[in-house]
Amino acid sequence: MEVYFGLGSNQGDRSAHLEAALRGLEQAGARDVAASPVVESPALLPAGAPASWNRPFLNLVARARIAPPDPDHWRREIKSIEARLGRDPAASRWSPRPADIDILLWGRETIRTEHLVIPHRDLLERSFVLTPLAHLAPRMTIPGRGAATVLEWSGRARPIPLWMGVVNCTPDSFSGHGRACGGLDRERLTARVDEMAAAGAHWIDFGGESTRPGARPVAPEEEWRRLHDPLREALAHLRGVRFRPRISVDTRHPEVAERALALGVDAVNDVSGLGAPRMRALARESGAEWVAVHTVSVPADPARRLPPRPPAPDALVHWLARRRREWEADGLDPARILFDPGIGFGKDTLQALDLFAALDRFRAEGFRVLVGHSRKIWFGGGGPAAPERDPETLGASLALAARGVEVLRVHDVDLHARAYRSFAHVAYRRRIAPSGPETDESSASSSATGSRASPRPDGDAPGI
Repeated sequence: MEVYFGLGSNQGDRSAHLEAALRGLEQAGARDVAASPVVESPALLPAGAPASWNRPFLNLVARARIAPPDPDHWRREIKSIEARLGRDPAASRWSPRPADIDILLWGRETIRTEHLVIPHRDLLERSFVLTPLAHLAPRMTIPGRGAATVLEWSGRARPIPLWMGVVNCTPDSFSGHGRACGGLDRERLTARVDEMAAAGAHWIDFGGESTRPGARPVAPEEEWRRLHDPLREALAHLRGVRFRPRISVDTRHPEVAERALALGVDAVNDVSGLGAPRMRALARESGAEWVAVHTVSVPADPARRLPPRPPAPDALVHWLARRRREWEADGLDPARILFDPGIGFGKDTLQALDLFAALDRFRAEGFRVLVGHSRKIWFGGGGPAAPERDPETLGASLALAARGVEVLRVHDVDLHARAYRSFAHVAYRRRIAPSGPETDESSASSSATGSRASPRPDGDAPGI
């Protein structure tokens, strides 16, 4: 039986509590446990709650195979795990807690008992559940809720963005970080990785070839020479860290992607758009995640741009639909592919803005969306040099987060994660109205995800 659990913590060492909760599920008999990325969200609180309860949650979703297949047995196990981690069963359900565990999905079953409602009754309203679930199973449907996929439900609820940090191993990067790994010793490189991880990076993307306008193409052997040691050091440094950032390699060369995958990277950020047969074979056989970037030329050639007709969003939707058919015919799993519309790769500034406004159309094709806009001149008017464009990037990032982009690729992760935390608390803060007494156990546990929220006003984001 395949089961999905929702886990949360907003008290004490939140990451340690999530890790302990996962171990508790494994000790109780959960097998083949796969954890989603961890996201942060403001606590849901009723009117009149003490201000001291306003502590943000870390949340994740775990997929597991379980035995015995008895939901009431697992409800009891969950209560035991929460108690061992310090949750006080007599405390208010809305007070801070070291661990929350809910049963979200129980195979394809619909269950309603005195103590359980599965699928979880608030599953489709809360972005802190839908966001991590969409990164585990974007194309899954919810029993009893029609043909809409988890990704579609997540888009309606406004996803919490994941952050992809950038490590450029190139001497000619436009961003000003071009010597970020080639000239760094091990201590400085691992310190940079730790800095991004502590800031909240979910991905760290290593690149060995600049794709900026006018850059000189780099041969695969030279690209790999630049990447090998930094990738090896970063992977070794993060080994054994359960909630570590995923390591990706930014390349258009299958030879480099193959070596990076053999080294242990989690994903390939393919700036050639996953079009080469060898790259597709690697994507099919590796099981890794893949980013397919739409480009007109690589490196970017200012003289080559999308034509004005058809409109850029129409052209990219057509390209993506065609590629999807090709990928599926080749046996690729679209659930493992993210789409990047390629801001800065053959689009003028107005086309870039049109693409920003059309991101829902790419999700409608069945793909999570990643936007790499950091420090690029996408708004026109010149402005500061690339290394000084973080304020402009941040403004765009918050607007893109409000539009539901799943992953944002940025150079300054700390700046963005901190700004988004404040943005989410102000823009998406809402109070909830409990749907029953505090002892109500109509879901798997009396948790942040265990009571129905009041109807949301237009523009409010469920779950945060």
